[in-house]
Amino acid sequence: MSDRIRMIGAWLHRRAENIAALMLAIMFGAFIVQVAFRYLLNFPIGGASELTIIMWLWIVLWGAAFVLRERDEIRFDIVYSAVPAKVRRVMTVLSALALLFLYGVSFPATWDFVTFMKIQDTSYLDIRFDWLFSIYLIFAVAILVRYVWILITALRGQNTSENPAHLSDTDTHS
Repeated sequence: MSDRIRMIGAWLHRRAENIAALMLAIMFGAFIVQVAFRYLLNFPIGGASELTIIMWLWIVLWGAAFVLRERDEIRFDIVYSAVPAKVRRVMTVLSALALLFLYGVSFPATWDFVTFMKIQDTSYLDIRFDWLFSIYLIFAVAILVRYVWILITALRGQNTSENPAHLSDTDTHS
């Protein structure tokens, strides 16, 4: 893989981490405001609680889509690690095909649901639910792209760690 592509992938990964960190800061700030208003001023505000929940939803799905590396995912890989490389390759191909099928089949219904939810807003912040739930569509597309890449690299007999989105921790951070 060319160094230029690897550098672009590393830069994009760091920006995704920056966005996740910003969402975490917003969530933490909203949480502090919520606690202060509820317990110090005896005036609970629902907007801060709602913002905290929204940021948590977005952080989890954004992080899983763009920040989490393949090797960082929690797995039960006792069997996977114990089998020869060729069997691992077959397991990788089969799991990638299964996930591509499941996410691909569910995507149209998910799209329909998310776009339908434009009819409702959140209680305090008046954010349309289609905007709120759009992160799942972004997540699903990112997962589909990731597993297409994993499938292609497995079929070629390569390791998925060569993917620029899954660079090692020794990469330069900026």
